[in-house]
Amino acid sequence: MGFSTLIDILGSTIIGGMLLMILLRLNDASVQNTYVYGGELMVQQNLVEVVRLLEHDFRKIGFCKDWEKIPDPTESIIAADSNSISFLTDVDSDGVIDTMKYYTGNISELSGTPNPRDRMLYRVINNETPVGTNLGVTQFQMIYYNALGNQISFPITVPSEIYTMQINITVENPAAYDEQYSSAFWRQIRLAARNLKNR
Repeated sequence: MGFSTLIDILGSTIIGGMLLMILLRLNDASVQNTYVYGGELMVQQNLVEVVRLLEHDFRKIGFCKDWEKIPDPTESIIAADSNSISFLTDVDSDGVIDTMKYYTGNISELSGTPNPRDRMLYRVINNETPVGTNLGVTQFQMIYYNALGNQISFPITVPSEIYTMQINITVENPAAYDEQYSSAFWRQIRLAARNLKNR
């Protein structure tokens, strides 16, 4: 073996090592893109599910199949706060008035997820055991307006003044690649249940 053969072997080893490093970096970038795009898709799907459920339930505020059981729609909202609301509705359209409540839990409840900001969104029907979902909700904020369109300040002592409401929701993925959390924001401006307008 000559000197030139050793140089050829050394050169091919260096070039092979560089190609291997490039392949490893491409693999890492591919894995990162897969996690990021998969996380964004999951965030959007979770947001759609939360919004679909909220819009369905909130549009039925004050609804009852037997309309005589809720004669005064102004009494439909029992309590309201910036991140919780309780109201009367007929969940399964059986003519029986139900009480429904939405609220968010504490951040400490989801200490098992890597995301430090996500929290449970609870839906309670008739004082049953709260049913919580971890869909990555990091913000559930409600703003209420009276019939003149003026914002009602907190604390709300007279829930019957509520005519419309604004809902702000932010959803992030519970786990992310390298702590780069994807987020999606949704705002429903001036949501009004039909029955609240029957005054």
